[in-house]
Amino acid sequence: MSGIIVVGVDGSDTARKAAEAARDLATALSATLHVVSAFDADRSGIFGSGSDKWIVSDADKAEHVARTVADTLGGDIKITYSAVSGRPADALIREANRKEARIIVVGNRRMHGIGRVLGSVANSVAHNAHCDVYIANTYDAD
Repeated sequence: MSGIIVVGVDGSDTARKAAEAARDLATALSATLHVVSAFDADRSGIFGSGSDKWIVSDADKAEHVARTVADTLGGDIKITYSAVSGRPADALIREANRKEARIIVVGNRRMHGIGRVLGSVANSVAHNAHCDVYIANTYDAD
């Protein structure tokens, strides 16, 4: 089985664990891994003074998160990355559709306790994705 596996990251430890699970799955299936970081709005700020000014936007920050995770995952597979506008679950599903992904990998963060009642990215993706969804256990074993 080849194809594309999409995983969402936000810079958290639990997202990193989901990305590692996605890498392992992509390796086992000889698939490409596509790392995605979502951002709500593309706000930007200008930093510096005089001729030394930098424009930093939410899109840039999200792309930096996705690139950093992609660059540090290692493995013998092709890994790509992108930043996508929108709420995390919606952005993941939209990007998976655009890439014609076979699987979306999400962590199980906020799927216990009150988060399960109020919803989570994993829950929303699982109920709305048009492809398979793998929910990685990102909680430490007790």
